[in-house]
Amino acid sequence: MSAKGITVKDVNSHEFVSSYAAHLKKQGKIQLPELVDLVKTGPFKELAPYNEDWFYVRCASLARRLYIRQGTGVGGFAKVYGDKKRRGTLPGHFCKASRGIVRQCLIQLENIGVVQKMAKGGGRCVTVQGRQDCDRIATEIYGSKQ
Repeated sequence: MSAKGITVKDVNSHEFVSSYAAHLKKQGKIQLPELVDLVKTGPFKELAPYNEDWFYVRCASLARRLYIRQGTGVGGFAKVYGDKKRRGTLPGHFCKASRGIVRQCLIQLENIGVVQKMAKGGGRCVTVQGRQDCDRIATEIYGSKQ
């Protein structure tokens, strides 16, 4: 396979998300929320994330998921990032992730021009510039593996 037609779907998701998160951090255009070091990612968590760059990682993961499936909204992403809530001796139940964090990530991605709101049907989609950035990073990852 030549390096000309490499997309996000052709590379490992973990490698892409970590590389794109580093790219977003290096750009410096994303503004972190004030309580980024204290906030939990969902009601099913006990503590805030240990990774200092977790907000960039979540933004990169959202951009990748939007690249693969256009039109997903805040509620859909809250369901995707949800997990089982442990309730002690009671059985665990599924709980959605924090919609505020997902919304803030999508707003920051909109501000830098990677994502835009869809005119019809709701949800968000990746812009042409965002698609080019994602494909460029995927090509770099694919080239380093060869």
